[in-house]
Amino acid sequence: MERLKKKDADAGIEAVSLTDEQKAAIGEARNFYDSKIAEQEVLYQSKMRATLDPAERETLTEMYRRDRERLTSDRDAKIEKLRHG
Repeated sequence: MERLKKKDADAGIEAVSLTDEQKAAIGEARNFYDSKIAEQEVLYQSKMRATLDPAERETLTEMYRRDRERLTSDRDAKIEKLRHG
């Protein structure tokens, strides 16, 4: 651990500890987006069980993948914003 800290210091990376408020806000953001992702997963699985058409299944899979990537990206951006003020 000390070796990593020294390596970061040599590279000019400064360790900044988060406040309790930031930690709570980051936790809330993670919970919110994780619940949205779980909701999308449930809806996706439900729709997949309801259809047998391969083209429609492929479309549903692509839409699910896109929604999941968007939510993950939004979550990561929000967390980064909370970390840096």
